[in-house]
Amino acid sequence: MNLHTLQPAQGSVHKEKRLGRGEASGKGGTATKGNKGAQSNTGYASKRGHEGGQMPIQRRMPKRGFKSLDPTNYVVFNIGQLDTLVEKYGLQDFSLENLYMNGLISRTAKVKVLGQGELKAKVTVRVNAISEKAKQLIEAAGGSIELV
Repeated sequence: MNLHTLQPAQGSVHKEKRLGRGEASGKGGTATKGNKGAQSNTGYASKRGHEGGQMPIQRRMPKRGFKSLDPTNYVVFNIGQLDTLVEKYGLQDFSLENLYMNGLISRTAKVKVLGQGELKAKVTVRVNAISEKAKQLIEAAGGSIELV
């Protein structure tokens, strides 16, 4: 600690000026909000994305591609992950109920299995979707597949 670094505690010396508390306060009258207009009134809240009449950015930017209004979102598991889950949780039946019970997916989630990795365990797979490569790997390991 040095003398040149000493300073009073925050807020102990100078107080913030209170807006709109008379002319003698130095910020009376319009309370630094200017004269007239919506922004000078109480209850004013600007609309999100409003740019003062200028064309908003979301309308100026070009739109590309297609965005589905009803997308199907899957929770994805790879074949390599199946092998790990079989060891960790002792799953022989890789179904939506078992995944939910072990806290791996939500109640309404849809599951898709993809074919990256290797599978050593023989498992029964009951999911919403599966890739061709994953299907081949599961059948090669002696497992069975059922689409829900």
